[in-house]
Amino acid sequence: MSPEQIDAAAGRRRSAARMAAVQALYSIGQGGGSPKEVVGEFNDHRFATPDEAGTPIEPDREFFSSLVSGSSARRKEIDALLSSFLAKNWSLERIEKVVYAILQAGVFELLDRADVPAKVAINEYVDIAHAFYADGEPGFVNSVLDRIAREVRPEEFSAGARSR
Repeated sequence: MSPEQIDAAAGRRRSAARMAAVQALYSIGQGGGSPKEVVGEFNDHRFATPDEAGTPIEPDREFFSSLVSGSSARRKEIDALLSSFLAKNWSLERIEKVVYAILQAGVFELLDRADVPAKVAINEYVDIAHAFYADGEPGFVNSVLDRIAREVRPEEFSAGARSR
């Protein structure tokens, strides 16, 4: 495999891990168990997300675990940040539960995973929103994550920042 193919494969594994993390966070939010239990369930029984051709993709399990555990551990901080970026007449309770899980994982990644460029994280979670919704939700996810990214990683959005 060429270095480009290895990078592409690693990216697909991380994308699959993000999708699984959103599903796991949704499950946790619906009373499906503790983060540790849900991560264990996914690792033991649910992994192998098919790609567009129907070929299963093995998610990056370490990345998946980091997203689920970290998002859960920092939930109060994430909720406070999300609340501060919602319109005045919106509350977290009004956000549809899958959208909330997408935002929860996305905000955690922006806060805690400096190894992932902010624009990459935003695009990944917008893609996940498109997998679940055809209406305005992907735009909402994009708007909220973009504003939060500009707040928590301003150096990536300054005029002198390199394009990635």
